[in-house]
Formats: sequence, C-alpha cells, structure tokens
Amino acid sequence: MKHIVKGLLVTSLLITGVTAKDESKVKEVKTVSSVTVAQDIQIFTSANEDGKITPATIEEAFTKAGFFISANRDMNGPFKKQFKETTFDVYNLFTFYSKKETLELVKKYPNIGLFSPMSMSIYTKKGDKKISVSSLTVEAMANILKIPADDTTLVKVGNMVKEALKLAMPQGKFETLPYRVQKLTGEQVSNYKMEMDPDEWEDEKESIQMEFEGTLAPNGFVMAGFNDLNHDFKEAKYEAYDFYDVYSICKLPVIYTVAKVHPEAGAYAPCSLYMYKKKEENMMHLAFPSVYNWISSMDIQDKESLTVLKEAQTRMENILTDLLEE
Repeated sequence: MKHIVKGLLVTSLLITGVTAKDESKVKEVKTVSSVTVAQDIQIFTSANEDGKITPATIEEAFTKAGFFISANRDMNGPFKKQFKETTFDVYNLFTFYSKKETLELVKKYPNIGLFSPMSMSIYTKKGDKKISVSSLTVEAMANILKIPADDTTLVKVGNMVKEALKLAMPQGKFETLPYRVQKLTGEQVSNYKMEMDPDEWEDEKESIQMEFEGTLAPNGFVMAGFNDLNHDFKEAKYEAYDFYDVYSICKLPVIYTVAKVHPEAGAYAPCSLYMYKKKEENMMHLAFPSVYNWISSMDIQDKESLTVLKEAQTRMENILTDLLEE
C-alpha cells in the first residue's frame, strides 16, 4: 500500500526562525532615486534595432558559457494558434542548467531540481526595437530552496548567467522593475513523499510516471521538457540516487495571460517538477515551486492572472494527490 505525505515549506518568519534582517540577505537590492527595491527577477535588456540578437544567438552564448540547453521554445506560434493573437514579436521560453554545478549542488541540496533546469523568457514586445531576457536572481532561488544565498557554487551559477547574458548582449544592461516583491500568500514549494516497495520501485516509478504524463494534457498542461539528472550524475561517477528526473511543465493559458502584463514571467516558466529516490531509501520525493512565488515576485494583482495561476496550482496539486494515493 502506498502512503503519501504532503509537506509544506512554511514561509512564516516566526516558524522558520528567520529574522527580517536574515530575509533581506536573500533579495537582490537595487537603489533607484534613493528608493531601495528588492527584486527576485532580473531583466537584462539590449537595443536590437538590426534584429541580430535572437533566441538562437542567446542560446549559443549560454552554451559557450558552459550551460546545457534543455529547450528554447518559440511561444508566439502557440499563442497565435490558441488565442489568435500575440503581443510580442519575440517570445521564447528557455530552460538550461550547468551539469557540473548541478552535481556539486545536489550533493548538499537534494531539492536543487527545483531549478535544474532554470527558466528564462526572451522577448521583444510588438514594434519594439530592443530585446530582453528575464531570469531569477540567485537570492530568489536560494530563498525558495531554503539554502544559503552565498553558497559558492550557487553564486558561481549566478555569475555564469550574467556572463552569458553579457556575451549574448554586449550593450545590455539590467533593468530595475517598477514594483516590489510582496509577502507570500501561500506555500513556496509543494512537496510530496511516497513510500516505495524496495523490490518493486522500478515498476512503481514507471507506472507513476506514465500515469502522470497521461494526466497532463487532459488538465491543460504541456510537458515542455524532461531531464534525467541521474544520467548526468552517473556519468560523473556519482551514484547516490536510483533516479532523479525533472519535468518542465507549462500551461499555455498561464504564461499567455501573465506575460501580457509581466513578460518577465518566463523566469518561472516552464516550472520544474522533480521526482527522485535515493539509494538505500524507500521514499520517493516530488516537488515543484508554487505559483505563489510568481504572485509575490511580480506583485501580480490583475484578476485574470491570479485566476489562471491559482487554477493551475490546484490542478497540479490534485493530479499529484490522486496519483500518489492510488
């Protein structure tokens, strides 16, 4: 019989014991006109009158910087097909990670799959002559992962991202967003655990993943990518896991709706959902970052965006709960 436990990452400062002073360390702080603004998302923008900077040239720069590119998807086609319009000349969702640094991080932080791969949006608004790339700051990722923001390897990854952006867009600069990060109104990460039979875990894994993948489309989700991180680990002679898989999950109405107001939303999309089991343990762990991070990081207030985000959160929670309780 399978047993499921859903664990909530509690964000209350009182419960976690994090003081207001400690929390300030996990935000990137920029000063504009003497006003200090904490930001979770960084947007790098460059003039692009000649159109020479493209998602393809940005991908090339990230590859040169040492990243493995999981996907670089043009979303304008799906936007036009499903919604008959788009507000962008360019809108790509880009997922990537560094195999070497992910291996170093997973040895300390098994939940690193929440951002392996990381996500970005690459966009140009209709009629604009500039191109922008959005991604999460190191501090924001550390806050969600509940790990030190000054972890050497994590900081290195953040620097690699900035170096890749500068390589791709030599005249680019970081923007300062016109809003503040807001207080979370829900859990940061949706966590699940399921006990596995020590002799049947391989069959159980296959069955669960087949059923999970089969439930995505009927619930409006798309599997935008799949990364077998344990394959990378084994190639590097690290064999602590029986499996470590990360799904990149996207729901088109969510990114279409939110991006109209917040094109930087691709810093969270597609969402990474991991499933892993360590050797010598009989527990499978699953988790994904909740939509409440989107709402908090981008100060989302419009009703349409809030509705599609919360609906997606509920649907994914129901999928996993039903799947693991069977």
